[in-house]
Amino acid sequence: MDVLVEVERSGLVESRHRGVLVHTGPDGSVDWAIGDPDTVIFPRSANKPVQALAMLEAGLLLEGSELAIATSSHHGEVRHLEQVRAVLARAGLDESALQTPASWPDSPHEHARVIREGGGKAPILMDCSGKHAAMLLTCVLRGWSTHDYLAPEHPLQRQVTATFTRLTGAAPDVVGVDGCGAPLLATSLVRLARAVGTIATGESEPARRLVAAITAHPTLVSGTRAPERHFVEQLPGAIAKTGAESTMVVGWPDGSALAGKIEDGSARALTVAMSRAVELLGGPVVLPEPRPVVLGGGRPVGEIRPAF
Repeated sequence: MDVLVEVERSGLVESRHRGVLVHTGPDGSVDWAIGDPDTVIFPRSANKPVQALAMLEAGLLLEGSELAIATSSHHGEVRHLEQVRAVLARAGLDESALQTPASWPDSPHEHARVIREGGGKAPILMDCSGKHAAMLLTCVLRGWSTHDYLAPEHPLQRQVTATFTRLTGAAPDVVGVDGCGAPLLATSLVRLARAVGTIATGESEPARRLVAAITAHPTLVSGTRAPERHFVEQLPGAIAKTGAESTMVVGWPDGSALAGKIEDGSARALTVAMSRAVELLGGPVVLPEPRPVVLGGGRPVGEIRPAF
């Protein structure tokens, strides 16, 4: 993989992050790439727009903020948890139905809040609990069992795989297990870009509902302090989703898309690389700080910068 991001301290590059970027045009063809766009990855939570669309196509009746939380990797803020509970309530279920592992919130600020309030790890605090709540509601609406909704052979997961295969144009290269316990479908970066670009066009009524929810509620899809939200806020009509181990995809209303993966899984490099790619495409500098600073003695002594 090519070097995408450098970390410079006091004039010396002390770290480098390698990765792959690919931009696809409205027709899904590769416009340009750094590295091999056919690199197969686990998109992790960057698959969530595809999973959400599959649930909508299966009959999930959500929109607005509740649909946004269904696509989220939330940070455990109070308003995130309220939306998850609202989705569960629609299904006539409570938090005990969630099969997410008991976790602390992703955000250190919310982690500290939970401790101050005397709380502990809980399934609802796991960043994928919104998706799981939506999965449970889909099962209830379709009359499917809820105790085994994460099993790969469950009707819900077969629906997700079918939608994934249609949008990416190929069956999953590998089926693994995500951090939340759900089946994890691998694909190439270019196929991930094509899938999310297709969703972003709003080509169907479910896709239009999904795009509207993501673009209206970016801080529900991630968090108030998350850099991911800036991509949705500053790129009109675009949808964006990150995934664990440093994966991200952005889809525009014309069907074009940008997907990126940092090889070593470093989150600090991902948004720098993706912001630079957006800038090269003629867009704005997305990050609040286009080159995040490196500190020495509490003072800026360097930067984290794109290498392309």
